[in-house]
Amino acid sequence: MEIIPAIDLLEGSCVRLHQGDYDKVTRFNEDPVAQALSWQEQGASRLHLVDLDGARSGEPVNDASVKAITAALDIPVQLGGGVRSIERAEALLAYGLERVILGTVAIEQPLMVKKLAQQHPDRIVVGIDANNGKVATRGWITQSDVEATDLANDFNNAGIAAIISTDIATDGTLAGPNLEALRSMAMASNVPVIASGGVGSISDLLALLSLEPLGVTGVIVGRALYDGRVDLREANQAIGDGRLQDPPSSGTLIA
Repeated sequence: MEIIPAIDLLEGSCVRLHQGDYDKVTRFNEDPVAQALSWQEQGASRLHLVDLDGARSGEPVNDASVKAITAALDIPVQLGGGVRSIERAEALLAYGLERVILGTVAIEQPLMVKKLAQQHPDRIVVGIDANNGKVATRGWITQSDVEATDLANDFNNAGIAAIISTDIATDGTLAGPNLEALRSMAMASNVPVIASGGVGSISDLLALLSLEPLGVTGVIVGRALYDGRVDLREANQAIGDGRLQDPPSSGTLIA
């Protein structure tokens, strides 16, 4: 299972929101390129970017940072947030991003997303952000009546690379991932599922390993890395073989 550090971009800074609330912002780094390089140096095999300005307004505010990050890194980078047209998706791919994530348009314009997936095999990801099982869009500001699992099922034969499943209720809380929601999503989808939201410890990452046989192949981690609750090198080692190699005497979980 791949551990993917997240960088959420807001007005050019690296931040985290609490449960998607733009009024609850924690700023971690004013230099997102330096932060991206740090995650790469600590062993990240992929980086996840979120354009929070784009998600809220649909306008490309952070493109300079995105270009600088992709130019600086050797590992693949994926981005979501405000990608609502074919032209925008293709512009981002041209910046050097490996994958582009589409969320709002996956529910509003599914045929457009499927067309993009056919034109760019393995480079289009569908982001499904859910609150109580229902899809939320436009930076989580708009709540729909569509079941997240139904939306996932609709893209089963579309040629997308993966689904990123975010549980809004746990995102940024460090309270642990919603394993039941992820299980349902993995069972509804025949493409790889990447978990997002709630990871607060290595124990949470180890708990996700039980879902790997169902197709949960990765997990996006944000606040827990920035707060130091999860060490990326240690987490990669733990996930690699399902246990901690040299656990401290205080009794770290062994799986």
